[in-house]
Amino acid sequence: MQNKARPFENLRTALAEYIAGVAPGERLPTEPLLARQLGVSRATLREAMRSFESQGIIRRKQGIGTFVVGHPQVLDAGLEQLDSIETLADRINLKVSLGICNIRERPADTTQAEALGIQEGDPIVLVSRAIRTADRPIAYLVDAFPAGLLKVEELKDFKGSVLDILLKRGEPLSHSRTEIHTVAATSEIARPMEIQRGDSLLLFVAYLFDQSGRVIDYSHSYFLPGYFSFHIIRRVGGL
Repeated sequence: MQNKARPFENLRTALAEYIAGVAPGERLPTEPLLARQLGVSRATLREAMRSFESQGIIRRKQGIGTFVVGHPQVLDAGLEQLDSIETLADRINLKVSLGICNIRERPADTTQAEALGIQEGDPIVLVSRAIRTADRPIAYLVDAFPAGLLKVEELKDFKGSVLDILLKRGEPLSHSRTEIHTVAATSEIARPMEIQRGDSLLLFVAYLFDQSGRVIDYSHSYFLPGYFSFHIIRRVGGL
């Protein structure tokens, strides 16, 4: 296993050195040409390039080519506190904007109803949107909440964060319980995020509680790994 892993690590090192020599915004050679230059198969090269793309260092544009992005600004967040992407971006003066957005009222499916503690078929509002930097989408967020919490009409000037709307209007929020996963992007997620199906994403599945203990928002947040750094401060047991 080690013998197989070492050539791949050598390829990653060689590829990193190659990318470092290309100015941000410039296009890399085509995959067949770059594979020949590095002495590997296209499949092996593509696998190595995925890690650089997930870090935001390169970006593939379908039918155009692969471009060097450089090292992006990273949104750093402690998991002890729930903040919107907009709040995190403001802290480092990074401009983010709302990308593709779809707001609609629909009947709750079985999973949504169970998460929100309502009946299947009860009306919910579903808000799906991409969050962009100047260069690209970096996150795809999906919120589901009972239709009585926020009406579709209240979201006509929506900027991207359901959490910020609830905080601004003084909703009695208590806490959020979040499950963290690594997932492969489906076609539905890959399109608005402008990535390839199967690319790795960080997924937060969150339940937002009000002070009565009721779940008022059930969300799925997909993050592009190279643009986010999450950490948690933990107490040492016994101290």
